Amino acid sequence: MELSELPSFDFESIIKSAVKKKDTHPVMDLPVDYEEFNLTSEFDRDSITAFVKSGGWAVGGYLEKRGVMYSAPRYADGRNIHMGIDIWAKAGEPVYAVLDGVVAYSTFQNDEGNYGGTLILKHMVEGQEIYALYGHLSKESLELHINGEKKKKGEVVGWLGEESENGNWPTHLHYQLCIEDPGEPDMPGVVAKENLIPARERYPDPRILLGDIY
Repeated sequence: MELSELPSFDFESIIKSAVKKKDTHPVMDLPVDYEEFNLTSEFDRDSITAFVKSGGWAVGGYLEKRGVMYSAPRYADGRNIHMGIDIWAKAGEPVYAVLDGVVAYSTFQNDEGNYGGTLILKHMVEGQEIYALYGHLSKESLELHINGEKKKKGEVVGWLGEESENGNWPTHLHYQLCIEDPGEPDMPGVVAKENLIPARERYPDPRILLGDIY
C-alpha cells in the first residue's frame, strides 16, 4: 500500500476538533517565512547544518519515506518512514508545551542517530490521553523536568540541542504523538513499511496539535 492510500483514523478528526476549543500554543517561535523540507530523496547534512546555523527555519516530515538519511547502526533494520514532524532551527531556540500536561518521561540518549535530550508530556483531550515526544533537546533542558510534574501550556520545556548532544543530527525538534502510554522515554521516530498501518494508528499526525504548519 502506498502512503497516499493509507486510511485516515477518526481519532485524528475527533482530537483536532476538540483541540480547536483549547487554543493550543505554538511548539516553537516559527517565523512568518520558513522552508518546507522534503527529504524523500536527498539528505545533505552539511547544507542543512549551514542553513540552520545561518538562522534558517524549516518544517516537514510526517509519513515521509526518507531513503538516504538513516545510516546509523540503530537503523540497520531498514526503518525509514518518519512518524513525527521536524522543525529545523538553530541550537538554543526555545520549545514550548502545546497544551497543559504532565511530564511522563525524560532522559538523555545520545548514541549516534538517537534523540539526545528527550521529553514526553502526557496531555488529556476530551478524556483521551495523548503523549507528545520532544526529541533533540539540549541536555540542559532535562534539568527543567521531574516525572509527574505539571507543565502549563506555553511554558518553555527545553531548547534545541547542539549536534554534539542531539544524536549528531542537524539541529531540529522531532515532535511525535502517541495515543497510548509508550511505557518509556522513547517512540520509534521511523518505522518499516511492513509496520506502517499499525504505526499510523498509534502515532497520529502531529498537526492535530501543531496546526497546519505545512
